[in-house]
Amino acid sequence: MKYKSMIVVTMLLTVGALALRAQQPAQPAPPAAAPANPIEAPNDEAAIRENASKYTEAYNRRDSRTMAEMWSPDAVYMDPQSDQRIVGRDAIAEHFQAVLAGSEDAKLAIMIDSIDFVSPNVAIEKGSAFVSRSPDPAVESLYSVVHVKRDGKWYLDRVSEQGAPAPRPSNYERLQELNWMVGSWMDDAGDGVRIQTDVEWTKNRNFMTRAFAVVIGDQVDMSGMQIIGWDPVKNQIRSWVFDSDGGFGDGTWVRKDDRWIIQSTATLPDGGRATATNIMTRIDDNTASWQSVNRSVDGELLPNVPAVTIVRRPAE
Repeated sequence: MKYKSMIVVTMLLTVGALALRAQQPAQPAPPAAAPANPIEAPNDEAAIRENASKYTEAYNRRDSRTMAEMWSPDAVYMDPQSDQRIVGRDAIAEHFQAVLAGSEDAKLAIMIDSIDFVSPNVAIEKGSAFVSRSPDPAVESLYSVVHVKRDGKWYLDRVSEQGAPAPRPSNYERLQELNWMVGSWMDDAGDGVRIQTDVEWTKNRNFMTRAFAVVIGDQVDMSGMQIIGWDPVKNQIRSWVFDSDGGFGDGTWVRKDDRWIIQSTATLPDGGRATATNIMTRIDDNTASWQSVNRSVDGELLPNVPAVTIVRRPAE
């Protein structure tokens, strides 16, 4: 078997040598920023943000009258607790007076996400509200406010709230035992061959990505990407790997003390089938070892790959 083929087989089945993001083609320069919204007057957004701060302060000192005065006379508030539609400044004042009387220790905080002007006198604010009552954690809701401008002053006109969406599911608890792998690594495969890797979490920590590059001399000979995640059907950790030569494979992970045993199968670029048992052993936070045994290609047994030491690269 040619040396390159040995590298391909080894990399497809390697668990200790996969990572380093595949480089993306250069992106065209972004278009020039659009001119500022001509509808928005320079001080309008600042005035709305100042009103939001005053409203929060009034809530936290139980000043329902000041809160009500910041609403337009015919404003509408949708109570998220009862789905009741409360119409008019006076009715809104009575509602908040009752609410505040029953929650003496409640504290309000808001986080504005956006303020968009749809006309010179109408703006829409969106954000998150947090109401905390000691010792319980704050309760989050998402809000939308329609502001109207009358006689040079901004008022709340329509306000609606809804509960914050549930956190997106994450398999981090099932994968956190592999957290030590996050970072950049290097191992020397001998004969001038080095394997560089980078490992990081994806959003929500549902997967880990491990990109790799096989470097011969000062040239990248092959690169690829491995994805590690939780398989809820097989109820275990699995991985999938793809390389720049067109090969791909998958593996199942089982932990035994400080070792991870990965049963791997691969399809080679020429259609051949390869199998191996890879063993990753964590030595300490900055060092691990990897070896591959029981290797075969199309039923032909290959020599075992002796343990190789993998070292974390120092941060640049």
